Amino acid sequence: MQLPNHQILENANKIVIKIGSSLLIDAQNSALKQAWLNALSQDVNSLISQGKQVIIVSSGAIGLGRIQAGFPSGKLKLEQSQASAAIGQIALARAYENAFKSHNIQVAQILLSLEDSENRKRYINATNTINTLTSLGFVPVINENDTIATSEIRFGDNDRLAARVASMINADLLLLLSDIDGLYSENPQKSGSAKHIPLIKTITKQIIQAAGSSGSDYGTGGMITKIMAAQIATESGCSMIIADGRENNPVKAILNGKQYSLFSAQKSGNPARKKWLNATLEPKGSLYIDQGAQNALTHGKSLLSAGVTKVEGKFDNGDTLAIKSANGQIIAHGLTNYDSKDAGLIIGKKSQDIADILGYAGRANIIHRNNLVHVQTTEEA
Repeated sequence: MQLPNHQILENANKIVIKIGSSLLIDAQNSALKQAWLNALSQDVNSLISQGKQVIIVSSGAIGLGRIQAGFPSGKLKLEQSQASAAIGQIALARAYENAFKSHNIQVAQILLSLEDSENRKRYINATNTINTLTSLGFVPVINENDTIATSEIRFGDNDRLAARVASMINADLLLLLSDIDGLYSENPQKSGSAKHIPLIKTITKQIIQAAGSSGSDYGTGGMITKIMAAQIATESGCSMIIADGRENNPVKAILNGKQYSLFSAQKSGNPARKKWLNATLEPKGSLYIDQGAQNALTHGKSLLSAGVTKVEGKFDNGDTLAIKSANGQIIAHGLTNYDSKDAGLIIGKKSQDIADILGYAGRANIIHRNNLVHVQTTEEA
C-alpha cells in the first residue's frame, strides 16, 4: 500500500534530487527546457524554506555541449563526449544559476569522478565539501566529470552517482526524476498487463527481473541502473523514490499524490567507513574463499589466508577487494593488507607461516574484520 506522500518528503531533512538529461533538454528543438528548470527551482525553494537541505545531481552537460559544438546526432566518439562535457558544464551551471537566483538561492558546481568515491581520502574530502556547502545554504549541483572520464573508468550513469552521493552525505531521501513513474512488474512499454509497484521493501531477484534484462529497452540505461542505485542508497539507510519528472513542479506533484515507486531504506548500523566499502562500485580485485572462511566472516571474523582459494586481479595494499564465495557470488568488500603478488603466495597457508613465505612479518589476516563489510545478496533478500 502506498505510504502517505507527505510523510516521505516531510520527514526527510537531507534530500538528493537526480535529474535526467531528457528532463532538461529538448532534443527536437536542441534547447534547454528553461521553463521546467524554473519550476523545479520553485520546488527546491519550497523544500529549503522548510529547513531541508537539497543536493542536485544533474545530467545534461554533454547534451548541451554537443548542441553548441554542432556535433551530429547519434553516438559520439569519446573525445567528442569529453569536449561536449567541457562546453556544456558552463552552460549547465549558468542555467541553474539563472533559475535559482530569483529565489535568492546560490548554487555551487561539483564534478566527481569514480576515483573520488573509490579513494577513501577523496571520498571524505568530497563529503566534507558537500556538507559545508549545504550548511552555508548553497545548493550543490553535482555531475560526473565527463571531461576526463573514459568509457572504461566512470560511474556510467548519474543514477548510481546520485546514490553514491546520497550514501556519502547520509541523505534521508534520494529522488530520481525520470521519464517513468516507477517500477512495474514488467516492461510497461511492451506489456499491457504490467502493474505498477508502489512500495519495494527489499530488492529481491523478482524485483531485479521486473526491471528488465540488460538487453531490453526497459533495462538498458534505464530501470536496471535505477535498481542498482536503489541497492546502494537503501543499504546506506536512505530511502529512494522513482518518479516521473516530465511535468513542471515534479516535487509538488508528488506531494499532491502523483504515482511513484518508493524503495524503503534498510536499517544500517554500519559506521561511515563500512558504508563506503559496501557501496564500492569498482573493487580492484577479488579473493575467492572456501566455506569455512565464509562461515567465519558471517560471524564477524577476519579473513585469514588459509581460507582463501584464489586471487584475481592486480591490486595494492589498502585497495578495496570483492570477497567471493566458491561459486563466484560477492559476499563482502574489504581493504586488503597485501598486494596481489604477496596475497597469491600466502593463500591457503596458515598465518604463522606467512613470515617464512614472504620474508617479512606481515599481518596475521589478509583483511581485518574492521575493514570488511558484508554485501547483501539477492538470495538473502
